[in-house]
Amino acid sequence: MTDIILALTEAAPAAAADAAAAGAEAMPAPGAGELIGMLFPLILMFVIFYFMLIRPQKKKDKKVKEMLAALKHGDRICTIGGIYGTITGIKDDTIELAVSNENTKLIVARWAIRNVEEVTIENDSEVLN
Repeated sequence: MTDIILALTEAAPAAAADAAAAGAEAMPAPGAGELIGMLFPLILMFVIFYFMLIRPQKKKDKKVKEMLAALKHGDRICTIGGIYGTITGIKDDTIELAVSNENTKLIVARWAIRNVEEVTIENDSEVLN
């Protein structure tokens, strides 16, 4: 019985080497066509991400930058915190707002402006600036 086990253990490495050599001959090296076939899905995903995520975000950022550059005295704005007010003063990176009928003054950062309101806002039948 030990002779059979000894014969099998000696034959196993040779058989494994023969199988590896046969497998290497059966699988050719990848060619240019296969390489393009593997890269095409990655390129396609990048193009889809560009047109669905990156490009719209750049357009939105450009629009916000133009809106912030066009702010002027008297504009009715809304901040990112939800405060509505009228611009009474503009400095480099700060905006002074009047936010109530008593013209309470607030100073906010220019980047904190969400949008410029086109219509006046009414509060309990009072029109605020």
